[in-house]
Amino acid sequence: MIPAGIVPDTLLGRCLRSPGGRAWLDAVPGLLAARLAAWNLTPDLAPGEPAHAGMWALVVPVRRGGERLALKLSRPFPETASEAPALRLWDGHGAVRLLEEDAASSTLLLERLDAGRRLQDVPFPEAARVWGGLVRELSVAPDERPCWGQFERIDAVAERWSDELPERWERLGRPFPRWLLEAGLEVASTRGAVGRRGGRDVLVHTDLHGMNVLAVPDGGPAAPDGGASFRAIDPQASVGEGEFGVAPMLWNRLPELAGPDAPAALLERCALLAREAGLDPEAARDWAVLREVENALWYAERAGHEGDFTRSLWVASALCRRLLPGLPAVEDLKRLD
Repeated sequence: MIPAGIVPDTLLGRCLRSPGGRAWLDAVPGLLAARLAAWNLTPDLAPGEPAHAGMWALVVPVRRGGERLALKLSRPFPETASEAPALRLWDGHGAVRLLEEDAASSTLLLERLDAGRRLQDVPFPEAARVWGGLVRELSVAPDERPCWGQFERIDAVAERWSDELPERWERLGRPFPRWLLEAGLEVASTRGAVGRRGGRDVLVHTDLHGMNVLAVPDGGPAAPDGGASFRAIDPQASVGEGEFGVAPMLWNRLPELAGPDAPAALLERCALLAREAGLDPEAARDWAVLREVENALWYAERAGHEGDFTRSLWVASALCRRLLPGLPAVEDLKRLD
């Protein structure tokens, strides 16, 4: 039986405001019931307790025998297509372990992690050390297995952006100075398919920020130093230079940098994260500039994202060592929670 009120209000609101969201919500009870029966699962929720919500996914704590697991049902989006193939390749090394998959319903059965203990809440630089160790584990090199063909290539994305970004910038009325656009385009041309600088191709979790890293529950395996062990979740996986994956750890913890030296502190964080992961700090900075220039245009194209747009401009220009005038102080930027 599926408990009533299982969909959290945050996910409910997002779905009701988006095209096709209500239809997906209406289908959730039937989809969940089918997977519970097929995989012999029992919901592990107190009466009236909602499940956990991802951005576009419902995660239900379940049990199978004495095993505590998590059933994840995602709204079908292109971004979710790489999740199961990536998790199979990682096989529990640095990322949550995948036990079952039903592609037709976009449902995964996963090991259960501790949703109340996120890397987001671990102070720097300890969080950077943990994150760097995970990136090293996740940086699997391509081999002959056919599943590698399911992942988008990062250099191809950069090449596409080099064509698209100028047109988008013009169409939007040149929403930020040309020099910042050109800084992003320089990265796209030098790190794209035409101008690669010899980076090593690996599988990259492109959304690996602190809220997408959860602790293994008490009683599970500890980290080598005896502390909490962490696993990555919710991968949006691509193949290319590992430095592409540093950016989300920069824009998700900005309020911690409050003070007059915030731009310099952001650059120091970028370098620290790269070093902990065995990556090139300058390449990490380059990719973060390009990603935030593209993010700024994405936000500018959509209503209601003014705060996100401003945050992306702050990050991109700070990483260029040329902070745009008139932007809010870092502590006043829109938060990502």
